[in-house]
Amino acid sequence: MSGGAIRVQGHADMAESNICYWKTADQGWLIYFPGLGVGSLRKHTVEEHEDGTISVTPSILTSNGMTQRHGYLRIGVWSDG
Repeated sequence: MSGGAIRVQGHADMAESNICYWKTADQGWLIYFPGLGVGSLRKHTVEEHEDGTISVTPSILTSNGMTQRHGYLRIGVWSDG
């Protein structure tokens, strides 16, 4: 998924093939990547926008050992980078 809006839910809809993110009281912001699983955004700065979207800095890099994903989340839109 490149350059698309991300579904914002109160929880991850992992049954779908969408990147999604949500916030928990105990773990903070989490992000789900299809095929890679759930990752924490604790080491990132997360800016919450009035419309419910977020922007994350620095860029996000996630890996499952065989596959990795790198990109940017700006105002709720993911772009591979």
